[in-house]
Amino acid sequence: MLKRKLGATDMNVSVVGFGGIPIQGVPPEEADRILRRAIERGINFFDSARGYTNSEEKIGHALEGVRDRIFLSTKSLSRKAPKLAAEIETSLRSLRTERIDLYQIHSVASLDDLERVLSPGGAYDVLVDARAAGKIRWLGITSHSREVMLKAIETGRFDTVQFPFNPIETEWEESVIPAARKAGVGTICMKPLAGGALVNRELALRFELTRGMDVVIPGMDSVAQVEENAAVGEKVIPPGENELARLEAERARWGETFCRRCGYCMPCPNGLNIPFLFLIDGYYTRYELKDWALSRLAGLDKKFGDCEACGECLEKCPYKLAIPDMMKAAAKRVI
Repeated sequence: MLKRKLGATDMNVSVVGFGGIPIQGVPPEEADRILRRAIERGINFFDSARGYTNSEEKIGHALEGVRDRIFLSTKSLSRKAPKLAAEIETSLRSLRTERIDLYQIHSVASLDDLERVLSPGGAYDVLVDARAAGKIRWLGITSHSREVMLKAIETGRFDTVQFPFNPIETEWEESVIPAARKAGVGTICMKPLAGGALVNRELALRFELTRGMDVVIPGMDSVAQVEENAAVGEKVIPPGENELARLEAERARWGETFCRRCGYCMPCPNGLNIPFLFLIDGYYTRYELKDWALSRLAGLDKKFGDCEACGECLEKCPYKLAIPDMMKAAAKRVI
């Protein structure tokens, strides 16, 4: 497996890492088998999150005996100092480790949200304190907003940035990837298969690894997927013209119905969390995490069927998605 230095950190990570979302739905014994095979195939970067139900526990159990050979990354949605501090402790216990290599502030949605993270006594200060205490090593941030990522890079306070980049979501090449490269900030590619929307796994990963990403972290829930993904990392070859045409055909198929969770449609006048609802739809239909998706849906005050088709989001969406129609369709699927 080829390895790359993750930004200016001292982590030499496998170019193909392990995304920890799908492992939630795998029985514990099978999860052990999948994760241990990933190690055998040269994968040494494992990414999880507090919000991924039992993902941390499964990774911690399977990889406890090889801790010195791997890099562990996790993240939290918490913005409040006491809760984030508690979540770091939970992550340490769940991952069965004394130190987490990369801890990320998860899913920062707006510049206001970023300001709250960086404000005195906020979430960022908790990470700094945890680093000083030897509980974490490097600090990162994840977002679906290019505006947020550019500002985060500009602050010079993060070692890595993690964002969705794939043959559908290529907008990051315009400014974010070059900015990260210039600043020495590591780039972690989440959603490399666009949440399961892309079927040509090998081509998509090769595309991303030759377009400025240090590491891609596809989710894996079978040994077969581990084998296929790991093979890409042995010799990364840029897609040729015919292969790019195939990826473009996939992109065109999803272009009018693929939500990038950029957040420009918000706020919804009727109180719907539009990007999160489409995330739930994706987990339900493409990741096959139906129980997880339904549990998140149950916690929302407004669901797909509550869309009143007022049209305000249509004016704000930069990708011209037919959001009310997509809400109506999702309401029939996610049941």
